[in-house]
Amino acid sequence: MDEMRALWRWLDDNGFDWISAWDHIYEAPNEGGIHDHFEAVATLAGLACDTSNARLGCLVFYVGYRNPGLLAKAAITIDHLSGGRFELGLGAGWHKWEAEAYGYDFPRDGIRLDMLEEAVELIAGLMNAGGEESDPSRNQGDGPARISFAGEHFRVSDASCLPPPVYGSLPIWIGGVGRNRTLPMAARWANGWNAAYISPENFGDLNQHLDHLCAGIDREPGDVERSINLLFAMGADEPRAKAAEDTVYQSWGAMAERVMGGALLGTPDRAIEQILSYVGAGADLVNIALRLPFDTEALEAYQEVVMPAVRSEVG
Repeated sequence: MDEMRALWRWLDDNGFDWISAWDHIYEAPNEGGIHDHFEAVATLAGLACDTSNARLGCLVFYVGYRNPGLLAKAAITIDHLSGGRFELGLGAGWHKWEAEAYGYDFPRDGIRLDMLEEAVELIAGLMNAGGEESDPSRNQGDGPARISFAGEHFRVSDASCLPPPVYGSLPIWIGGVGRNRTLPMAARWANGWNAAYISPENFGDLNQHLDHLCAGIDREPGDVERSINLLFAMGADEPRAKAAEDTVYQSWGAMAERVMGGALLGTPDRAIEQILSYVGAGADLVNIALRLPFDTEALEAYQEVVMPAVRSEVG
């Protein structure tokens, strides 16, 4: 934890726009829970208190691990700890091994997507209920706004959600690459959409599909921010870049080929080209997925060389 806290303080002080933690109990890819792992909500609370500049989030919380109402309350608490910098990411999950190890039901994909859709609607309703109370002109005698929701998987009954987020509402992100379920949810409910470990071509195709879905419900596509997670496998020079790539294959095994399609590889010059290809495909944010232990020199090269070059290019 001390090492992570030092890392995110450095990130916050050195121009990084977004710092996220993931919501896993075991390592990914799964090795049967042999590596240290901290719980996401508590970690993000510490992150909120240790930083002051970057936006904070989780890409993404699996909705099967927590009651959505309680997750909304936790998110708002972290938002207040951070001074209004927190953004809530939600997803349908994939890590069945950790879920089974900890006794969580892990139903088939379609049911988990149903759970996600209910959770997003419920959480959005709670956020709006809290936001109404933030209006100073409201008659306090009326009491807080309340919602009821009765789904197949989740429910709340006459529930208020106070205090509201710092700025009255909390951005909601939806993560995933499913064209038929996930992207329509993002078009309807989300302030942001996140994809992980896919190529620029795939990202661009899904991004255009999301634009089309937004237009189909009379929503401005620009209202949904777009981000891509890339595995950080860059090196400060060619030998270190080759070593980083070899490490990905060693640690990811059979899954390596899939994630390598969405990995930041090579030297800083190549990384700049890769990132700009995602920007050209519609990405507003590019997140690098750091795994301890990471190459400190590579991260410094990313901060000193890659970030300024990309920002200069995109304005």
